[in-house]
Amino acid sequence: MENRKQALEILERIALEKNLDPRSLRNALQDALISASRKMLGANVEITECEIDPETGEYKVYAMKEVVDEVVDPERQISINEVRQEIPDIMTGEELAIDVTPDDFGRIAAQSAKQVLTQRIREAEREMIYDKYKDRIGEMITGTVQRHERGNVIVDVGSCEAILPYKLQPYGERYRYGESVRAIIHDVPDVRTEPKARRDAQIVLSRTSPQLVVKLFEQEVAEMRDGVVTIRVIAREPGRRTKIAVMSRDSDVDPVGACVGMKGSRVQMVVQELRGERIDIIEYSDDKKRFVANSLKPAEIESVEMVSDESRALVVVRDDALSLAIGKGGLNARLASELTRVEIDILSESQLSEREESAKTTLLEQIPSLDDEMADRFISRGLLNYADILAAGEVAIKLVEGIEDDAAAEILAEAKAHQAQRGGGPAAKAPIEDESETDEEEFDESDEDVSDEDLDEDESDEEVEDVEEEVSDDDDDDEDAEESEMPVDPAAAEDES
Repeated sequence: MENRKQALEILERIALEKNLDPRSLRNALQDALISASRKMLGANVEITECEIDPETGEYKVYAMKEVVDEVVDPERQISINEVRQEIPDIMTGEELAIDVTPDDFGRIAAQSAKQVLTQRIREAEREMIYDKYKDRIGEMITGTVQRHERGNVIVDVGSCEAILPYKLQPYGERYRYGESVRAIIHDVPDVRTEPKARRDAQIVLSRTSPQLVVKLFEQEVAEMRDGVVTIRVIAREPGRRTKIAVMSRDSDVDPVGACVGMKGSRVQMVVQELRGERIDIIEYSDDKKRFVANSLKPAEIESVEMVSDESRALVVVRDDALSLAIGKGGLNARLASELTRVEIDILSESQLSEREESAKTTLLEQIPSLDDEMADRFISRGLLNYADILAAGEVAIKLVEGIEDDAAAEILAEAKAHQAQRGGGPAAKAPIEDESETDEEEFDESDEDVSDEDLDEDESDEEVEDVEEEVSDDDDDDEDAEESEMPVDPAAAEDES
């Protein structure tokens, strides 16, 4: 009896240490006793329940048996004469819960009870972890690195262990044992529906999420915690660079300065936690032109032109700032495009000048009625060649300064004539991303393709004629050979002489 009382005390201690419900552990002990009783009594005994006295620790195991006149299967049946001593009005065919508690458990039964109890405790612990963290997805959590498993990092977060998968680690980061690390709770699999969650760490962390940068700034910047300064948009390439657009609800508070801090103290704390990842802080603006110009900082922008319903932008920078605006591997331009949700084309001043001159030359060749000044006006509206003019239509042509109805119709007719001269293909809008290549070169190449095809056809016709001539020559040679090989009639030879 003392051992049974001690078992209950041990369960209560485990529940206190692991922050589990004591009732769930008592239920686990009941399941373990039922499993052990089945091992002792056999599988044929239909054990249904187990009762444990919470005061003394005494337990009883019950099995269902059918009341019969003559017992054939003692494990499932009981004699009515035996039962009537306690229940006089019992009838045959009824089922009773009979106490079948074993006097003692063997080694195998005890081992089975231990396994069941351990498994149920783990399940209860995992359910408690799921209930605790299921509503915290997206929050930042701090843990300690415990070990590495096949590229994954196991992190102790206090009440349990979490996993930081390799694919959710920024490129180039390394983690040492005992090191403190901050991450975002990425996922918490449900142990009831996902069997894999029973084997692996239950909480999945991420350090590649843009939300990590937001949470780190909220921790460092008091104005963000107060709601005065907010991060409107963020674009991140983990481990390399991040751009954030911030704005302030108070005109007296500079949002960029609040995030940078005194001598960069605030932003440096974030950079240190992100292990050297570069962070660009820019001011958010509803004006697309200004926002695009800000997004390419630290490069200085000369001009920004929005095209195609503000879904694309042509940005011009100084020649010495072109590489800075594009960034290593195009990273700065790519993040700026992601931040602003605008496709950005970057040109230097010299490239823009070359492009305008080339476009002007091409336009004057294709539309002879235009002069230099009018060509400049067409180019300023994005009409660089005949294809652009056809795609824009007569209404757009009339919007150009100095163009009347008759002139617009004439220009449109010249564009159609040039299209027909090139083969009548559909007019296609020239892509804006072409930089150094000129439209004239493109059209010359296409004209060369057409002429090449014509030359190929001429060459093929000449080859056929040559073959026919060779065949005819061969036939003549064969006829001459046949005549030379024919026998000569002496009389005919004399007549000819």
